[in-house]
Amino acid sequence: MSYQKYGIDPAFVERVKLKMKNPETKERVKMILKDVTKYDLQDRVKVKRFVDMLAKVLGERLSPQQTENMVSYVISQKIDPSNTFHLIKLWSMFR
Repeated sequence: MSYQKYGIDPAFVERVKLKMKNPETKERVKMILKDVTKYDLQDRVKVKRFVDMLAKVLGERLSPQQTENMVSYVISQKIDPSNTFHLIKLWSMFR
């Protein structure tokens, strides 16, 4: 998995995937990310804020290094939330 190259633990990803199966949690995450643009996802400060908010919603404590690894990963993916292909690619990575 490409996220492992960024120091993101597969066990962490599995915990998040499991927590995202809870409909209430999933809706809270969707509300946080509903108006995010590709420009937001290239802004290190905004991405860090999203990571912090999402970690709180998911009940995950992240070290500063884990947060930085996730921020670097998101920025490197050059995600465009309005591009269906990008969303399918993300979905396939984390399903």
